[in-house]
Amino acid sequence: MKSDRTAVSATVPARFPAPSRRFRAMQHRNFQLFIAGQLISLIGTWMQTTAQLQLVWELTGSAALLGVFGFASQVPMLFLSSLGGYVGDHYSRHRAVIATQTISMILAFVLAALTLTNIVREWEVILIAFLVGIVNAFDVPIRQAFLVQMVGKDDLPNAIALNSSVFNGARVVGPAIAGFAMAWVGEGWCFFLNGLSFLAVIVALLLMRIDRREIKPSTDSPLRSFVEGFRFAMSDLPMRSALLLLSVLSLFGLQYSVFMPIYANEILKGGKRMLGLLLSFAGVGAFLGALQFAARAHYKGLARWIAATSTTCAIGLIIFSRARTFWLCAVVLLVVGFAATSQMAATNTLIQNRVPDELRSRVMAVYATMFMGVQPIGALIAGGVAKRIGAPSTLTVFGSLVLVASLIFIVRMVMKLGETQTAAAD
Repeated sequence: MKSDRTAVSATVPARFPAPSRRFRAMQHRNFQLFIAGQLISLIGTWMQTTAQLQLVWELTGSAALLGVFGFASQVPMLFLSSLGGYVGDHYSRHRAVIATQTISMILAFVLAALTLTNIVREWEVILIAFLVGIVNAFDVPIRQAFLVQMVGKDDLPNAIALNSSVFNGARVVGPAIAGFAMAWVGEGWCFFLNGLSFLAVIVALLLMRIDRREIKPSTDSPLRSFVEGFRFAMSDLPMRSALLLLSVLSLFGLQYSVFMPIYANEILKGGKRMLGLLLSFAGVGAFLGALQFAARAHYKGLARWIAATSTTCAIGLIIFSRARTFWLCAVVLLVVGFAATSQMAATNTLIQNRVPDELRSRVMAVYATMFMGVQPIGALIAGGVAKRIGAPSTLTVFGSLVLVASLIFIVRMVMKLGETQTAAAD
């Protein structure tokens, strides 16, 4: 696949004014379609995620089963993202993304039917979450690698940041809508609306005009392909350091979302609407973090930015674990959302700027495995620990572990290597 702007099939004609730096990837027609469809679809996805958490809590009242739900929804990423990366490097990414979105739509409608007919049980919710996780294990590495075909390599960092902005913008709106929808009409309609929302992204994908890329035949198995991508990532010091820190954040730092039903219902006594509001405040912070990253005029200093945002996220988690008022929880979640999303975007950009295109899907599968793949393990650990010491104490311990990892990253990556090698990381 071509790596410069000539690889992009359709852009806005030259007579249109150039977009601002913050939105420069939006000059590409394919990316405009993608973002429009994604925004609608992701609002539905966040509605479903919020409603699933509440439904599991209502059916079981168990912190441990909330952890099991988180584990089931993410564990396929740990084992199958390598296969997704293989598919993305050896077959049409465009067709693959259409397929994953279609399957996700069908699963949403199945969950809606089970819930609206009042026959749903907690294990059915967990099973469907597991099946969606399998789909995502293919979708995430393929979709991340597909971005470069829509915008070209020059605008890829901005496309990554804008894609993250849309994801987190939906994260603001989706849980808030879900909170009110659950209170008025129940969780089932959240699942049904999510199913409908997939039509937007599927139509957008079908309307795209994507240039054919040259796909080199390979006799390697998916496992060997993943190992090749893993070796490349681990051989590069900046990439390895950033990925390991992101893994710690994912394993421990991002587990706060698993405990949101406990905070909303038991600690803050606010119920379903409170759950939607808490998740929305985290989404506001995440949206602002992604938008701030999209506005960067350059991508130097990524290692220092990763260190700063990871440390901020860790401190925020420790404060949140001790908070007992809504507004303190909301403000801290906003800061945590901002910091975590900025760290993710910076890590993604660092990796995509350093990887050759023929390895892109495979290395992004490594990124997905080390980021999203370890989350289920963290969710399972979080549920088990919270059952013994409580959700607040668990978050205190997890935030402290992220803080220790951040300090190690600062010492070994930022300070020890010095300005010259840190610049190389950028």
